[in-house]
Amino acid sequence: MSTGRSSALSGNGLAVASMLTWAAGFPAAEVLLQTWPPVALFVARLALAVAVMVPLWFLIDGPSRVLRARWGHAMLVGGTLGAGMFLIIVAQKLTDPVTVAIIASCAPLFATLIELATGARRLRWNFALGVVVSIIGGLIATSAVAPAQLGLGAICAIVSTGLFCWATMATARDFPELSQTGRSTITFFGGLVVALLLFFGARQVGMDVMPTAQIDVQQIGMLGIYALVSMGLSQVLFVGSVGKLGVALASFHINIAPFYVMLIMLVLGEEWNWTRALGAGVVAVAVVLAQDRKVVKAA
Repeated sequence: MSTGRSSALSGNGLAVASMLTWAAGFPAAEVLLQTWPPVALFVARLALAVAVMVPLWFLIDGPSRVLRARWGHAMLVGGTLGAGMFLIIVAQKLTDPVTVAIIASCAPLFATLIELATGARRLRWNFALGVVVSIIGGLIATSAVAPAQLGLGAICAIVSTGLFCWATMATARDFPELSQTGRSTITFFGGLVVALLLFFGARQVGMDVMPTAQIDVQQIGMLGIYALVSMGLSQVLFVGSVGKLGVALASFHINIAPFYVMLIMLVLGEEWNWTRALGAGVVAVAVVLAQDRKVVKAA
């Protein structure tokens, strides 16, 4: 019992840390998207993350384990993850961070349906209640500002959320021989392949694929936050959390992200928002409600 409680505690701790680092990417993306086309930002984000994380992966897991890894399957999982990452950048470009956060509040529902479909979870009443309460909390946390527009941007965000949930579950489940850093890195590599294909495809059809302003120190700093902190470190922490809690319960924490964004913006000079604080509190209650659960570990 104490082992399970310790695992739940560490899993939730990893999820909190993951969402804090993920939230840092929203303000950074807002700055970058002013002059970077989504496809250019997508490639730069993944390329920087892979360039930094591959050497770390070699040091942690060793060359032999890296070479023997399931690279073919990683291309599928990473490609799915990469497609989800690209769509969320497009969604933020077409709408705003608040709209994306509102739709991301449905992540627990997506993740629960995926776990039920794959046999990774048996639905219990307290977990179902936790899902509902989590979504309500996410909607409360993001209701302080009305979304700019829906349409295509909303569709991109919905598809992105579903792809991210499946790919993260597969990342945690399908590479048990690798460390958390290795699991994230190998799937980022698959995502980078997709990003490069999109980049060259967009270039061939005449789309803008390069930043429209000179890259300065501020943009390099924002890209570092967006690639290494908000994606690289956040994904490593989230994969660790999924391994301990399951993707559905770990995804509850996504709904607290608007509150973390508010905290970051508070440091940058914006005002405290009680609505988002209330939403974060409701999601925290949902996490507690859903803790007593039975998960069937995937083989």
